[in-house]
Amino acid sequence: MALPQPSFRVWLFLVLLALGGVMALLDTSSVREPGAVPRDAAGEPDFYLEGARLTRFDDEGSAHQRVETPRLVHTPHDDVTRLETPDARLVDNAGRVWLAEADRGVLGPGGNPLTLSGSARLHAPEDRWQLDTEVLHYDANSGHAWSDTPALLRQPPQRMSGERFDAWLHDNRARLTDNVRGHHPPETREDPQP
Repeated sequence: MALPQPSFRVWLFLVLLALGGVMALLDTSSVREPGAVPRDAAGEPDFYLEGARLTRFDDEGSAHQRVETPRLVHTPHDDVTRLETPDARLVDNAGRVWLAEADRGVLGPGGNPLTLSGSARLHAPEDRWQLDTEVLHYDANSGHAWSDTPALLRQPPQRMSGERFDAWLHDNRARLTDNVRGHHPPETREDPQP
């Protein structure tokens, strides 16, 4: 006795079932596995995040500090958050945006201060100046940015260097101190055309 040949509906069901199985295999292979749990001298972290954006708000509820990082690690022992290649947007009282970046960063206990290290850079886009230093600190509560390491301040075509840098973002003031040197080319005026 011969078995009856499966109907079109049975074949369609089997093809759809096989297609669903292949798609499920492809979907599970594209899931990104988290990296290894970071460990350092500060102890084991209580959490770490990948692809994180942190926003800090002032007393009025306005965002005044944003930090993006591919990876952050928080250790409960010292209540410190370590950041990889942080990219920060700092907003002063007048609403001006200042940009900061570095190879590494640390948010102190309670999220303040922010310390950027390794090729730290602070930009003031509206004033077109840029500061380069090795370590840059920023207190979000007072709007004070400073560096105790040699700093180079550029506002093309001028540039100045010093051993210490301070900026008060809310007041739109900056200061270089100790062994300050600079290059200030004279202004060139174009001859009026007849």
